[in-house]
Amino acid sequence: MHRITAHQPHPLFHTAATRRIEQAAATTLPPHTLMQRAGLAVAQLAQALAPHARTVWIACGPGNNGGDGLEAAMHLRRQGRNVVVTWLGHPDKAPPDAKASWQRAQAAGVAWADAPPADLGPQDLCIDALLGIGASSSPQSPIRVPDARLVACLHALQHSPAPVLAVDLPSGLDADTGQFAAGFAPPAAPHHHPHMPSPARHTLSLLTLKPGLFTAAGRDAAGQVWWNDLGTDPGHEAPTAWLCGPPLPAHRTHASHKGSYGDVAVVGGEGLAARGMGMAGAALLAASAALHGGAGRVLVALLDNGQQQLDLQQPELMFRRFDALALEQLTVVCGCGGGQAIARVLPDVITRAARLVLDADALNTIATQAALHALVVARGQHGQPTVITPHPLEAARLLGLTTAEVQADRLGAAQQLAAQFNCVAVLKGSGTVVAAPDRVPAINPTGNARLATAGTGDVLAGMVGAHLAAGASALRAASEAVYQHGQAADAWPAGQALTASALARRVGA
Repeated sequence: MHRITAHQPHPLFHTAATRRIEQAAATTLPPHTLMQRAGLAVAQLAQALAPHARTVWIACGPGNNGGDGLEAAMHLRRQGRNVVVTWLGHPDKAPPDAKASWQRAQAAGVAWADAPPADLGPQDLCIDALLGIGASSSPQSPIRVPDARLVACLHALQHSPAPVLAVDLPSGLDADTGQFAAGFAPPAAPHHHPHMPSPARHTLSLLTLKPGLFTAAGRDAAGQVWWNDLGTDPGHEAPTAWLCGPPLPAHRTHASHKGSYGDVAVVGGEGLAARGMGMAGAALLAASAALHGGAGRVLVALLDNGQQQLDLQQPELMFRRFDALALEQLTVVCGCGGGQAIARVLPDVITRAARLVLDADALNTIATQAALHALVVARGQHGQPTVITPHPLEAARLLGLTTAEVQADRLGAAQQLAAQFNCVAVLKGSGTVVAAPDRVPAINPTGNARLATAGTGDVLAGMVGAHLAAGASALRAASEAVYQHGQAADAWPAGQALTASALARRVGA
């Protein structure tokens, strides 16, 4: 049993691969072995999570995920726990292994209930063994509409004040995408007393770790993820994605200087002379992040013809006119602010920059001009490192999709961006996805809702620029910056508001 943290990388496998691993293992083991192992693992984790639970309610579906729950019920009852099971199956229709586990639960004296117990409280434990990967859509396993009893169980699990342990996946969550099937999504805002903490959520992923647990709605739904491989081996099955691990420790030799860590130029924003108001914030945030992220020097070219000469809060930043930048020698972060003015410099930036990060306004402009798209593609062909950092709406514009379509398959969308633009793509959001052409994508495990504030995306762009300038490959620069960006938010002091400017100053801590 492994508790999944952000401290080491893990391979992730989609539903089809998981089923192949399961089938390969089953052919070498006696019947019912995998379910017995799964049920024991669930029971052991339940005991560890809630050793003093008054009642353990297990909601079991009609298939093999329900069979895992029935097997766990047998073990928990044998250990003297008060176990109540709501089983949506029937012995005459159950798969053979699930029927065998039902018989074992019967023999152990498990109590049965047609409906969820009405008196569950924080001192109890709920186990969700309704669907598992059976809810993941595929031609062989289409999503089914939940019936009345399933809806009642889902409602009880989603609204119970008791902690919830999901077996393999929270019911209704797609293992591959992290999105809920229609009719299965939990309420947008759980109704708990404002002064009471929300009940803990845990997921025990069986056989493999699934991508959907770590991106989109999966992170909130799954809570703390645990993993048990049930003694199996993936064999020759290639991972669908990787869960990012921490960056390699940075090492700076004593005999180094500012030139050893590269120059970052931030192109964007507008200074105080533009339209009579300051619009330079996004560019200055990116520049601050590059500075604190370790860049040797940071230049700022605001699109106001060089009116701003000094940032009194950060005098280390060096302001330059755009036409004075030696782009061929620089790592350029472009598009953090700038609006429509960014269009006049983009052809030069894309063509000439030694290393390039494209964000926000640059991406929105590229989405409307096929010629700029072609220039980005050409950079990859010429071996010029390029990273794009869209949020879901910007990604939708680049791909000609809706935001909902992007979010429905975040892994696929990131891979499509990387392939179409011939570069490293960072699709921001819960479980940020990093993809590169012909490479297995990665999902970032760090970060939280504190990052949902203006300017944090500009900070990330500056951090990627600093990693690129120091000599990292585009893929490594993106992966490490995304991890550290989220890690800074995870380490944020309780009770202290996270602002982008404060985040930029803390990224190198």
